[in-house]
This record gives sequence, C-alpha cells and structure tokens, in this order.
Amino acid sequence: MSAVVWETNLAGAKLLSRGKVRDIYEVGGRLLLVATDRLSAFDVVLPTPIPDKGRVLTQLSRFWFDRLADVIPNHVLADQNLPPELAGQRDQLDGRSMLCLKTQPLPIECVVRGYLVGSGWKDYRATGKVCGIPLPAGLGESEKLPQPLFTPSTKATQGHDQNIPFDDVVCQIGGELAERVRTISIEIYRRAAEYAAPRGILLADTKFEFGLSGGELIWIDEALTPDSSRFWPAEGYAPGRPQPSFDKQYVRDYLERIGWNKQPPGPELPADVVRGTRDKYREAYRLLAGHDLDHTGP
Repeated sequence: MSAVVWETNLAGAKLLSRGKVRDIYEVGGRLLLVATDRLSAFDVVLPTPIPDKGRVLTQLSRFWFDRLADVIPNHVLADQNLPPELAGQRDQLDGRSMLCLKTQPLPIECVVRGYLVGSGWKDYRATGKVCGIPLPAGLGESEKLPQPLFTPSTKATQGHDQNIPFDDVVCQIGGELAERVRTISIEIYRRAAEYAAPRGILLADTKFEFGLSGGELIWIDEALTPDSSRFWPAEGYAPGRPQPSFDKQYVRDYLERIGWNKQPPGPELPADVVRGTRDKYREAYRLLAGHDLDHTGP
C-alpha cells in the first residue's frame, strides 16, 4: 500500500488552494493538482483519510481524459515531468498528481443525470420535473430517464451547489457557449455510460467542469470518478428503490447510524468503514480500467 497523504506541503511550488480533496499548486506557469486521501461527507472534511482514494481519483481521471480526448481537449499536459525541485517529494505526489494547463474556469458545474435519483428524485416527486425539465408521469426512484438531462448548478465555495435553469447559464456565458457545453456534457456522459455498463457499472449521474484557454473550451478538474459521479453496480440493479454505490456510501451510512449532526468537526471513522470505503474506490477503478490500481504490466 502506498503512503497515505492527508495534506501536501511542497517546497518549491506555490500553493494556490486547498479544497476538500485536492491541493492545487502553481509550478512554472502550470497547475499541479494533487488528490489527497481526504474525504468529505455532508460538506464536512472528516479527520480520517481513506488510503488510495487520491490515487484512484487521479488515475481514473487520467483514464477518462485519455479515452474521451476525441470529444473535447482536456487540461492534462503531455509533459508530466516534474521540475527538479519537486523530485525529492515524490512520496506526496506519485500516482496522485497531474500537471495541467491553466484555464479560465466557467462559473458553473455541468451536471448530467441519466437516472432518477438524489435531489432529482425529490424534485420529481414534488413537481413532476427535474430542475424544471418535465418528465413522464409514473417514474420510480432510480429509474433510467428517457434521455440524459443536463442540469447545471452554481459552484459553491461552501455548502451545497444550487441548481440553476439553462437560461441562467446562457446569461452567464452566452448562448453559443452554453449550447456547446450542454452538448459536450451529454456526449461525454453517453460515451462513458456505454463503456461502463458492460463492465458492471451504471453511471447514474456525474458532473463536469470546463474552462477556456485562448478561446478554446477545455475539460478540466476531474473526470468521472466516484467523487464526481454516482456509480451503481449493474448486477442487482432494480428501479423503485435506492441502489448501492461505489463511493463513500459506507461513510454516509455510518454517520447516519451514529446520529452525527453533520456539523464540523466530523467524527473519526472506524477501521471497518475505512476499509470498506477504500475497497469500493479500488473496485470501481478495477472494473473501469480493466486492471488493479497497482497493476504495472502492459
């Protein structure tokens, strides 16, 4: 097992921000994204890391960026050689870092939903719509939607993102770019869902981020990971009820069970919850990539 990384401190690199999971640095005009093993639940970063989580997020993102590069360019640079001043700090970086192009991020989260679940299910039960988009009557929880839905949201620095209508996206970034972002988001989702299903994973929903570089639209941040997506096991899928998932569901279930008030500080996680969560992240990677996380062969 590789070293667990809760927080990075890189000499010779400028720290730009620490998110819930990623530490972002500037290195020679490029961005260095480092996915730590931090885990957040209910918008609170918990004190217990999940071993291998950051490596899964990074390497699965690289997998998807490579696989779907014909749909849209992404921000991962071909030259991943770290500058000499970082060479001695690989214990914080190996398998969990990406050198990326700097872009001007768009001010929206691009959410695509393929199944009726989560806030979409609650919205549908109350209104017959999801984010203002009408749907046929009589759909059940976790049911596959007739067509994938593009349901953008705000980018909240704290708390939950808020769903916004497509017209708001048009107002923020212009009609032509908004249409392009919607079309590309749905195409990425379709391609990924078609790839994942025969490999045992249903892609229930996901979110993307995009940026601009020299006027070109670029796919940024992470790509179709258990943190940015809802992955369900295809085996045993049945609409009409909640589905198990390849993410931090072990953690959420534990926190609900102990009656935590969902306010910081979060509680420490017991070993069995950590182990179960790590195993789910690694299993998602294995099914999608076709090999184990630590595989070194061809």
